[in-house]
Amino acid sequence: MKKAVFPGSFDPITNGHFDIIKRGVSLFDEVIVAIGVNADKKYMFNLEDRKQFIEEAFKGETKVKVITYSGLTIDLCKKEKADFILRGLRNPADFEFEKAIAHTNQTLSKIETVFLLTAAKTSFISSSIVRDVLRNGGDISGLVPASVLKK
Repeated sequence: MKKAVFPGSFDPITNGHFDIIKRGVSLFDEVIVAIGVNADKKYMFNLEDRKQFIEEAFKGETKVKVITYSGLTIDLCKKEKADFILRGLRNPADFEFEKAIAHTNQTLSKIETVFLLTAAKTSFISSSIVRDVLRNGGDISGLVPASVLKK
């Protein structure tokens, strides 16, 4: 069984994340969306809300599992018996950042990182942009799944 962990803070999940997960489902037997907990980070949405947004967005999709975790992603991969980490790339800066993490993870374990390029129509979307639009009263309906809009 090919399992991939898709880690992130998902504060909130965006249409870009949604696209990567959807495409990951066609590549893997299971995609574990892993919401990382970082005590030093300030989140706009609490952990339970972020988890619920993703679960609702993928309701009925049996190949998507949503969990929360803290610590190293490679330790989570071992615990979940996942051999792959799934990551989305929007731009060259993402690639450089993600490449360094992938090399570190591969040095520390046997885990492989699989990169998917974001779709052109979602490549500009980031959670930080969505949060900024929200803080300023803007319309995020084209940036996030419907599950986020309900909140």
